[in-house]
Amino acid sequence: MASARVRNVACTASSGDNGTCYSTSDCARLGGAPSGACTGGGGSCCVFQLSCGGVATQNCTYFVNSNYPTAFDGVGSCQLTVNKIRNDICQLRLDFDTLTLSQPENNDHQCVNDRFTVSGGTPVPTICGTNTGNHMYVDLGPGATTPSVLTFVTMGPSFERKWKVKVTQIPCNSDFTAPTNCLQYYQGVTGQVKTYNYDLTSGLQLSNQDYTMCIRTEKNFCGIQYMACTDTVNAEPQSFSITGSTAQPVGSVVGAADCTRDWVTIPCVSVDSRSPATSCQDRLCGDNLNTIASTTGGNVRVFSFVKPFILVYHTDSQEASSSPAEVENRGFCLDYVQQPCV
Repeated sequence: MASARVRNVACTASSGDNGTCYSTSDCARLGGAPSGACTGGGGSCCVFQLSCGGVATQNCTYFVNSNYPTAFDGVGSCQLTVNKIRNDICQLRLDFDTLTLSQPENNDHQCVNDRFTVSGGTPVPTICGTNTGNHMYVDLGPGATTPSVLTFVTMGPSFERKWKVKVTQIPCNSDFTAPTNCLQYYQGVTGQVKTYNYDLTSGLQLSNQDYTMCIRTEKNFCGIQYMACTDTVNAEPQSFSITGSTAQPVGSVVGAADCTRDWVTIPCVSVDSRSPATSCQDRLCGDNLNTIASTTGGNVRVFSFVKPFILVYHTDSQEASSSPAEVENRGFCLDYVQQPCV
């Protein structure tokens, strides 16, 4: 009975990782490693960590590269199979505690060497590059389903790759369940959303991306403000750079007629902080965040009062080979602040 009382209670390990309270013997039997005691003497904080070829059967399992925390520099395919712990599990949340792969190729920013993929759930885009601190939701559907497989492929030039992905299984219709088709899901009145491989120093906007970012509407909030994140690296800010070229900036570009290759859609977004806005746009691109087409307007605060709060991000398969050529776009990073109902 003592073992049953501590089972499945979340804990924070002495290593700083998330774990589950088990007796020491149960932790060893299940393939975990004890890392500190649980509060109140309820067993050990058991951390589950697997690498290539592993099969995850416990919630909150860490998927790491071979010989982690040492980096991996070699050619290979490393897979983790994730089995549902219960039939009422509907989603996986993948937290990229550490994720450093080689960058996409320089011409069209496609992940042709290193890449991370997920199978066994709703389709998700292939990603590569630097994604530490980002996350991803995978819809599995209710009931007994086929296992999900997380795959890292590494090839090409010598590069020190490293990954540590926390895999959390989320029950259907829980407080933590993301809305269907939300690849990224954020909570809180304030926060920051960013595309995969966003990095102001070396990150390149990934091609072939098509997904939705969702932000939970908090109680008594009716709108949301977005602002391009501060760029402390580049002379000309690149925290919103979806189309154009660093050699030939295009400024802010708006509307479906002009944003035809890469874009972000924010429903009825405008510079008007009042609701309803007198006029608004949906599709934005270029290298400045603005709802007015301009080569000189720069980044401005924009607002949307359409709920739920979502951003739909799309990139095609070309960058430098497009016409006109697009060079060194980073994707975007946006700080958001929800606006109270008035």
